[in-house]
Amino acid sequence: MVRQAKAQRMLTHDQIWGALDRLAARAGLSPSGLAKRAGLDPTTFNKSKRVTSDGRERWPSTESIAKALAAADSSIDIFARLVGDEAGGGRSVPLLGFALAGASGAFDESGFPVGKGWTEFALPAFEGNHSFALQMSGEALAPAYRDGDIILVAPGAPIHKGDRVVVKTNAGELTVATLKRRTAKALDLQPLDATQAERRMAASEVVWIARIVWASQ
Repeated sequence: MVRQAKAQRMLTHDQIWGALDRLAARAGLSPSGLAKRAGLDPTTFNKSKRVTSDGRERWPSTESIAKALAAADSSIDIFARLVGDEAGGGRSVPLLGFALAGASGAFDESGFPVGKGWTEFALPAFEGNHSFALQMSGEALAPAYRDGDIILVAPGAPIHKGDRVVVKTNAGELTVATLKRRTAKALDLQPLDATQAERRMAASEVVWIARIVWASQ
């Protein structure tokens, strides 16, 4: 019985990686964004790196966890709580396929989800309200986002230069880009494909703009 109790207290591979996902979400970052901020290779925390090619579990190093905690301005105590928060606190947000998100009736004029077709996506851990998730289909936004990736969008969250955003135009277009600058008259957007030229969008064209605060990869 004593041996069983000890085994139940052992950390699992899924718990540690799940805690890193939730740590990134608390910081408003994707796992790759957290790794980059921590000075690590951007792919360090990606899901593709969590299992080796021959199926063995790969664990994050204590050094990479320490750097991630420093980058997220968090303590080991917070990380321990995130390890125990396997269900993500029971929080979920509306989820819709990106290809359907441009359809009329999917959002209200402020960018909040309305209408039919939305399902639910369980959050790793995020403190914001009124967020929603969009799931990519196809490779139009690769390599930033690939088929099946999910982005978490937070209407009303502060937006700063350099943030990735979703913009809905009055023509029904849904654009994902990096915000370069924003004035009362226009938005300057950098496509996620850095080889493409910046795009200027008149403020009168914009129905709403919201920040991407997390992405699964």
